[in-house]
Amino acid sequence: MNVIDTRYLGCSRRAAALVATAATTLSLYMSPAMAVDGCQVLLCLAAPKWQDVPVCVPTINALMRDLSRGKPFPVCGMSGNGNTARHDWSSVPDLCPPQYAHVNLEVTPPIYSCDYAGAVSVTIDQQPFTRTWWTTGGNTVTEYFPAAKTQLGNWDTRFDDDYTAWLALQPVVDPSSVPAN
Repeated sequence: MNVIDTRYLGCSRRAAALVATAATTLSLYMSPAMAVDGCQVLLCLAAPKWQDVPVCVPTINALMRDLSRGKPFPVCGMSGNGNTARHDWSSVPDLCPPQYAHVNLEVTPPIYSCDYAGAVSVTIDQQPFTRTWWTTGGNTVTEYFPAAKTQLGNWDTRFDDDYTAWLALQPVVDPSSVPAN
């Protein structure tokens, strides 16, 4: 039986208690299944770094494989009011972080692309919690929203670090060169 050990999550006592309670409840209802378990996916994606939670690695890898093959995002009937997860396909510029978006202006019309194929957004207590961007090759990066950062206390900062690095490469705009409205 796969139960998530909260020691690996590195989160606050409240968040650890929520995850432990959900994992215990989940373990009571888990049975061998061929499909990815939506409740386990939700718990794994809420972790500060799912790659460090051994039981999450095969679960999230299976999720990414399923999504890349067009299967729907799994649901969790026990997630409770205000706790959801959903999948969206990436699109530039609407649903792709700027640090991962690219445009080829050498062709007409321009070709837009995103480093990530899709994103899984998790909401906890009706607040955006995380958005995990994924590729068909299994690479992921997780964007942590303020509610997650507050509850978890520490998280994988790769998304924020990538954004900071991208921002530093952007041209500086001289305010005096911008026409007044």
